Amino acid sequence: MSISLQTNVTSLLAEQALNKNTTLEGQAIQQLSSGYRINSSGDDAAGLAVANQYRSTIAELQQGVLNASNGTSILQIVDGGLNNISTILDRLQTLATESASATFSGNRNTLNQEFQSLTQEITRQASNIGLAAGGQYNGDNSVFIGGGNNAFNGQVNIDLSGSANQVDAAGLGLATTSVAAGGTELTQGTANTVRLDAPGATFLSAHAQTFTLNVYSSNGGAQTQTISVGGSGALTEAQVLSSLNSQLSQYGISASVGTDGQLNFGGGTPFTIATVATADANPIATALSQATNTGVHEVDGLGTYGAKAETLTFQNGQGTANVALLTTDTLASALSKINAQTSSLGIYAITNAAGTGISIQSVNNFTASTTAAAGTFTLTGAQTTNAPTTSGTVTGSAVAALTAITNAISALGLVQGRVGAGENLLNYASTLANSQITNFSAAQSAIRDADVASAAANLTKAQTLLQSSIAALAQANAAPSALLKLLQ
Repeated sequence: MSISLQTNVTSLLAEQALNKNTTLEGQAIQQLSSGYRINSSGDDAAGLAVANQYRSTIAELQQGVLNASNGTSILQIVDGGLNNISTILDRLQTLATESASATFSGNRNTLNQEFQSLTQEITRQASNIGLAAGGQYNGDNSVFIGGGNNAFNGQVNIDLSGSANQVDAAGLGLATTSVAAGGTELTQGTANTVRLDAPGATFLSAHAQTFTLNVYSSNGGAQTQTISVGGSGALTEAQVLSSLNSQLSQYGISASVGTDGQLNFGGGTPFTIATVATADANPIATALSQATNTGVHEVDGLGTYGAKAETLTFQNGQGTANVALLTTDTLASALSKINAQTSSLGIYAITNAAGTGISIQSVNNFTASTTAAAGTFTLTGAQTTNAPTTSGTVTGSAVAALTAITNAISALGLVQGRVGAGENLLNYASTLANSQITNFSAAQSAIRDADVASAAANLTKAQTLLQSSIAALAQANAAPSALLKLLQ
C-alpha cells in the first residue's frame, strides 16, 4: 500500500470498522431495551413473518378461551333451568300418581288445576333458558375456539336443535296431558269429526246444538236429560266447555277437549250421551254421534230392548242381585226393576246412547248374565265382564299422564346429558387452547424475543470494538502528518 496525502486508506478502514461497531452496539442496545431480537423487518424478515403468524394465532386462541368460558356460563344457566324443570316434573308425577288411584276421594279437577299451571310454568322456564320451540339455544350452538388448521376444527358444536331438545310442555309431550277424570269421545253412531281446537274457530252462532244425556241419579233412578249449547252468538272453545260443564256438573260429569281436538265427556257417573242435529254451520259435534262412558265398567244389552221372560244375574265383590223380567216389561220398567236390585251393589242400568236399549255400568268390575236365549244379553248364560280401557277410565287420564311424565323425565335427562357434555367439551377445548397459547408463545418467543445474554455479550463486544475503532481511527488520522518529516 502506497503512502498518500490524498487518500488515507487506513483512516477509511478504521472509519468503516467504527461504523460497523456503532451499528452493532446500537442493535445490541435496541435488543436489550426492547426485549426483542427482531425490531424491524430488516432484522429477520422471514422470522418476523412466522412470528407474526404465531402472534395472530395466540390472539385468536386467547379470545377463544374467553368464548369457551362464556359458552360454559350459558350452558350452566341452561343446566340450572333444566334441574328446576326436573323438580317440577317430580311434582307433576306426584299429582298424577294421586289422581291415578281409584281410591282417591278428593276433587281431581283441583289436582288438574295445579297440574296445568305447572305445565305452563315448564313452558315459561323453557322459554327463559332458550330451549322452548324456536328458542335462542334450540339449535346448533357453535363456539369458536380457534387453533385448528381450518375453521371447522377451530370450533366446538353443541347440538341442541330440534324438538328432541325442546323442554317446554309441548316438547316434553305434556301439553295435552291431564289428571282430571278420564274422558269418552263421541265415537258411536256417527263418528264425530269436529275439532274444537282450531285456532280462532267459533261455534253455534245462530242455532243451538242439543245433547241427550242418559244418566243414573240416586234420587231419580235412570233418567234422560237434555243439554243445549249455543244459539245466541258465536262461542269459543272455552265458552263451549263452560256451557257444557255448567249443565253437566250436577250429574258428576265433565266435558273437555281431547288431544285430537274433539269433545270428551268423563266422570265416575254412569252415562250415555248422543248429539242431535243442528242447523248451525259450525256445530260442536257431528250430528247423531254418540258415546257410552268408558270411564266405568260397562256391559251392553241388545241394541233394541225386546221384552223376554228372563232372570238377569249381576255379581260383584259386594254381592249378587237377581232381576226377574216379564214379557210385559217396557224399557223403562226394565230399567226400574234392574236398578231396584242392583243399585245397592253400585251397578246401574241406564238407556243406551241410541235411546233404544240398556247400558249397565259400574265403577267396579262385575259380571252379568241371563237365563233366556236371545234375551237382554246376546248370549244365554254369558258371564260378561267389560273392563274399561285405560284412556276412558276415571283414572285413565292420570295413568296416561304418568306415562307421559316418565317419557318427559327420560327426554329431559337426554337434554341434560347433551348440555353437560357441551360443558365438558368446552372445558376440554379451553384446556387445549391454553396449552396452544403456551406453546405458540414459546415458539414466537424463540423467534422474536432477544437472547439477553447474547445481546449483553454483543454489547460488550461492540463497545470494546467501538473504543478500539476510535483509537485506531485517531492513529490513522495522525499518520499523514508523519509524512511531513520526509519534506524537511
